[in-house]
Amino acid sequence: MEREGAALNDPTATAAHWDNAYARGERTLSWFEPTAAFSVRMIEAADVDRSAAVIDIGGGASRLVDTLLGRGFSDLTVLDVSTAAEQETRRRLGERAARVRWLVQDVRRWRPDRIYRLWHDRAVFHFNTARADLDGYLAALDAGTAPGSVAVFATFAPDGPTHCSGLPVARYSREQISATLGDSWQPVLTELEQHTTPSGAVQPFTWTVLRRR
Repeated sequence: MEREGAALNDPTATAAHWDNAYARGERTLSWFEPTAAFSVRMIEAADVDRSAAVIDIGGGASRLVDTLLGRGFSDLTVLDVSTAAEQETRRRLGERAARVRWLVQDVRRWRPDRIYRLWHDRAVFHFNTARADLDGYLAALDAGTAPGSVAVFATFAPDGPTHCSGLPVARYSREQISATLGDSWQPVLTELEQHTTPSGAVQPFTWTVLRRR
């Protein structure tokens, strides 16, 4: 796993960075995908009950919430530092947006007020390249989950990009993310994805499903 210098430690700067990124249009963003197929696949593998509390970290503009609503999940929370991203998804969902809890928060500084049965993170975790940011994220994960909770992480793989959206990222194998989360998390499933960006580039991702002991 590679660690580089800290990026965007100030919450206001972080929010502005991502608001500006989404203002250019989601289809200009490397992580855009028209469906959340791989996320859904991992969640199905985790066998999470549809009444369970689910949170999507950094899910502001993701289509995952659309799919989970359609599949009958009834306790959904979307957290993102970008107001612009969440507003776009709320417009897309229309009346269904009222069935989702929306949080505009920097996960590194946020402390959950409840326990989630499923913690989903596609491509946020690997931005925590500074020790303080990683520790803040892990503190939120610890506070927001309990034994039996499931976490689904998608991070850049060891041969993936070193930067994304102008920021440095960490790259993880299954063993590296497991070591980073610690012994309280047991790996359940790992798969590799070759994500094709809107520009046609291919980015290797490591997907890991873990269960909290």
